[in-house]
Amino acid sequence: MEDNFEMLAKTLYGLEPTLAKELKNLGATGVSVANRLVRFTGDKGFMYKANLCLRTAIKILKPLHEFRAVNDKALYDSIYHYDWNTILTVDSTFAIDCVVSGSVFNHSLFVTQRCKDAIVDRFRKDFGKRPTVDTQHPDIRIHLHIFNDKCSMSLDTSGRSLHHRGYRSITNIAPINEVLAAGIIKLSGWDERRNFLDPMCGSGTFLIEAAMMACKIPANLNRNEFAFEKWSDWDETLFDKIKTSQLNREVAPEGKIYGFDKAPSAYEKTLLNINNAGLEDFIKVNRANFFNSQKMEEGGLHLITNPPYGERLEGDINTLYQDFGDTLKRSYPDTDAWIISANFEALKFVGLRPRKKIKLFNGKLETRLCYFPIYKGTKKLHKLKT
Repeated sequence: MEDNFEMLAKTLYGLEPTLAKELKNLGATGVSVANRLVRFTGDKGFMYKANLCLRTAIKILKPLHEFRAVNDKALYDSIYHYDWNTILTVDSTFAIDCVVSGSVFNHSLFVTQRCKDAIVDRFRKDFGKRPTVDTQHPDIRIHLHIFNDKCSMSLDTSGRSLHHRGYRSITNIAPINEVLAAGIIKLSGWDERRNFLDPMCGSGTFLIEAAMMACKIPANLNRNEFAFEKWSDWDETLFDKIKTSQLNREVAPEGKIYGFDKAPSAYEKTLLNINNAGLEDFIKVNRANFFNSQKMEEGGLHLITNPPYGERLEGDINTLYQDFGDTLKRSYPDTDAWIISANFEALKFVGLRPRKKIKLFNGKLETRLCYFPIYKGTKKLHKLKT
């Protein structure tokens, strides 16, 4: 059996423990949490499985080399003297992604250029020829992270960020990231047997991520390609075996998954993306205004939504949030309602005290994921339970 090696799974702020739990459930060993990443150990097959199955990872990296560089000459020399023959050939294409912080290096484009120079100079010396840079679709993508003088070089096993699931061909103006959507669902503690509703479903991301979880469909089943498929040791037979094993676990969801949106364009986009994901049999969408709706089923309901934050909204954002809270109280008893928003002032107009508030980022916007439990019965019973 192939030896195990360390890998890094990058994620979004606030999702690190969720990703660590995913990795453990998938079979990883040596799992440890850091800032926006989780370290773990596995073999090549597990690297394939992690890319295919993880819902809250945005990238899987395979560490290559760690070194110190106190200036650009030391950086160049360390990159130059690395044994690139194990990774690249003169006929390969490559790209370098750099993340730099601290006092020694402060310009990622300069670092990228120096690293590129070191690699091609080494190949020219050894072979008289050099590999080609291709920033769009390279055979090998190298990731370099520098903090002060500490440099960590890794291979990108994923390629495009893993939030590019492959099902979302069309979006609204401000769609929620698929990894963030999956993370929110997991943070909310949704019991996958319980009915699930997104009453402002936009392009359908929450609905699709929820359905894939309930059906036990691998998160990245619909992706066209992973970076490791261009590596010299790519094992298509092994990957197909892992993929088939995961597909054999698929089930039909026990609860109902459905959404509303009053905008015709959002309704059409949601339907298209659901069809792209092959989930039209498991998700129902209505063109409807949540504020005029009633709870459709008896029993418990799990509700998650990403309402407008106010930047592009016509009308009063505070009124929208007030109407949201009023609708929950009036028409949605026995509901676990979760809302993510970057508009902290508008959240006060929901008119309910959140049981939980979790700090997350939607892109660069700081947000709060708030939990509003809506109990069955009168307000008096509500107060007794709290």
